[in-house]
Amino acid sequence: MEDMLDLISGLPFEILRRILSLLPLEEAVRTSTLSTVWKKVWAPFQVDMDFDTNTITNHEDCERVIQVIGTILRSYYDCPEVWKLCLNFPESKKDLIVLATKGAENEVHFEFSKREKISGKFKLKLEQTCQGFSNNPTMKASFSLLKTLHLRSVSHLAQDLVSALFSNCQLLESLKIEKCVGLESLDIEAGNCLQNLAVLDCPDIVDLTISSPILKSFSYQGVLPQIHLVNTLNLVNVVLNLKDGLGNNEFDCEEILLLLASLKEVEILTISGWLLEWLCSAGVIFRCLRFQFNKLKELRWIDSLINRAKRDSLACFLNIAPILESLFIKIERTNSSVPCPYFHQYWHEPHLWMDFATIESNTSQLDHLKVVSFLGFSIKEDQLLLMELLLKKASMLNSMSVILPTNRIWRVVKVSLHDRQKQASSNHQNQIAVLSPTKDFFFGFTEEIYSGHCSTNA
Repeated sequence: MEDMLDLISGLPFEILRRILSLLPLEEAVRTSTLSTVWKKVWAPFQVDMDFDTNTITNHEDCERVIQVIGTILRSYYDCPEVWKLCLNFPESKKDLIVLATKGAENEVHFEFSKREKISGKFKLKLEQTCQGFSNNPTMKASFSLLKTLHLRSVSHLAQDLVSALFSNCQLLESLKIEKCVGLESLDIEAGNCLQNLAVLDCPDIVDLTISSPILKSFSYQGVLPQIHLVNTLNLVNVVLNLKDGLGNNEFDCEEILLLLASLKEVEILTISGWLLEWLCSAGVIFRCLRFQFNKLKELRWIDSLINRAKRDSLACFLNIAPILESLFIKIERTNSSVPCPYFHQYWHEPHLWMDFATIESNTSQLDHLKVVSFLGFSIKEDQLLLMELLLKKASMLNSMSVILPTNRIWRVVKVSLHDRQKQASSNHQNQIAVLSPTKDFFFGFTEEIYSGHCSTNA
């Protein structure tokens, strides 16, 4: 077996690089862990640069670094490689290390790190309104190649450099910003090319403003900041995974409603269940809002658990999604629970947290709902009542399935008490019957032996 592996490891570096060029960048990077040979393929080209100031804050300093990055973009662009930029600031005894990983598909990942851990809160403004190196055709051509940009661990030392870098990426289509500790405010003003944006796990963020006229996909994960979407009328797919709760921010009900109103034209929405629960508890009556999600076809609801309050608030939200076709409910028990505070409100959804009959009578018919899937499901009363509600309201339902924590997938059907008595004698190995909480019928669970992969990942 070792000899067979050596047949690949012994190939010339040029061929190994060619193999890497055929892989997506994230998968290509993983090859560095295969052996010493593959690790050498990823050995970075190092560039050392000295600066007289404490940070990169002036145009001349930024231009020097941008020129080096332009060289990276032009070098052997058909194969992946890594560059290590060592930016030294002797005056303040600070060193900023930037790893630039370039992929074959016009993709670059920048990971910023400091040898000396220095915290600092900062604001980041990214604009594509300027023309960058408009007077330098070679440099302009270099940045026109870049379609995907991934920024990781940006610090206050690099904020001006990152702003200058982004301003030169006039044809950028995808941008990801993640794990930027200290980032409090992020303002992105994109041109007519950016279609995909992801902002992930920036724990100190308070304010996020986005202006991007053709943006189609926006994904956010982390604490709940104030999110302002301006000139984003072409959004189709939005993810609001608020798994870290409020952080140090405040909950502003009016701000959240303005955010939801700006998303009313989306077709696919992923949202944290606790946010809907808090809105209902704060007095929001969804059916009385001035807007509906009239284009929403797919809803992905995620939370650490389903309890009575979350179940009922989801039912309330479904009242403003009149053409919903697919509902995916994902229970992530590894996430921390976000407890709802006490709100001094006397008005709320009329059926919120009342008896099940009242909940059912106040929930709209789901005439377009065809697919329902529960990921991380457990057989508990609140979840069974939600399933019962969906079965009764979705007259066109084609499929309801549950995926247990063991990844076993079961198809769910409604079985009458009379039919269950006839089936009891068969005692099929891959079938389970659970009496509904209202004791009106049985839930019939049938294991899908040859089912494919679940598509409910948020």
